[in-house]
Amino acid sequence: MPPETRTHPHPPARPGLPDAAALVQRLRQWARALGFSALGVADARLGQDEHRLQAWLAAGRHGAMRFMAAHGRRRSRPGELVPGTLRILSVRMDYWPGTAQDAWTVLARPDLGYLARYALGRDYHRLIRRRLQRLARQLEAAIGPFGYRVFCDSAPVMEKPLARNAGLGWIGKHTNLIDRRSGSWFFLGEIYTDLPLPVDRPATDHCGTCHACIDACPTGAIVAPYQLDARRCIAYLTIEHPGSIPVALRPAIGNRVFGCDDCQLVCPWNRFARPTAVPDFQPRHGLDAPALADLLAWDEAEFLARTEGSAIRRLGHLRWLRNLSVALGNGPPHPRALQALQARARHPSPLVREHVRWALQRLAARTRRQQGDDGSY
Repeated sequence: MPPETRTHPHPPARPGLPDAAALVQRLRQWARALGFSALGVADARLGQDEHRLQAWLAAGRHGAMRFMAAHGRRRSRPGELVPGTLRILSVRMDYWPGTAQDAWTVLARPDLGYLARYALGRDYHRLIRRRLQRLARQLEAAIGPFGYRVFCDSAPVMEKPLARNAGLGWIGKHTNLIDRRSGSWFFLGEIYTDLPLPVDRPATDHCGTCHACIDACPTGAIVAPYQLDARRCIAYLTIEHPGSIPVALRPAIGNRVFGCDDCQLVCPWNRFARPTAVPDFQPRHGLDAPALADLLAWDEAEFLARTEGSAIRRLGHLRWLRNLSVALGNGPPHPRALQALQARARHPSPLVREHVRWALQRLAARTRRQQGDDGSY
């Protein structure tokens, strides 16, 4: 079993830990030294969140993400996922890439592709799991063997409710976690443990009357405060959704080819966001402001080479081409866009061909309108 998913045999029951509060403070220091911006402790109770999750699933708002319903109650009951779990150590790691091209500038350029800022550098999953494993080993060296398992999007874990209960932030109206001192541009990770550590006070909500994220969502996916319909979310449509993107939603996607950050970009609390101190999260291969036509020209080998070690690779080449076709179809009918799309018009994949055809039809209609405006139609 990989070290980041290993569960140690549970030692005899512990009536308590000597200086448990001091031990948590040491954990916070060790976590900061490993690049985490905060660490908190939560218990394993998620009763109200379980009810909300079940209602969300019953409404079908998870779309094609069958994994959200595939594990029964283990997602909302940590002790059923990892028997013996008493506490969850929840951590944050900042990822805002301070050297990246300005997000709003890229979004305003229809010839460029916008990728969610979290995906511009190396894939965070393995990096965070490895550092959590190092943190667990430091703790083991200090107190002896204990039961634990580390996670970072690697199992059915309700990471945002657990982080809220650990005091790391509240779940905002856009359903992302927000901290008053550092905004929302951070990753989360967890260590499930059998140690009876003192828990932190859950974070309280500070969204107030603000509804900027709801207003900013291009596709209206935030259907009410604190309620997200993933089936309308651009992050879902461009990453998780396996098939054809609904035609009615394509125009609102604009030039977003991998995820969407709009709800975070407008959040007032992100004026306090801090650039990441982790070099691996800085942009690679110019993907902070890439030309859409250039990206569509990548064959599968180039796609795999350019996305090695990146979260983008899990998309696969076909969905990459699908997303780029939509983005080009939403832009102006420049010769480079037309040439790039026409080069893919006979692609072997029906999924790609369908989106290319839609894009070419959109550009042709836009050309006719422009000619009409010029009086030359």
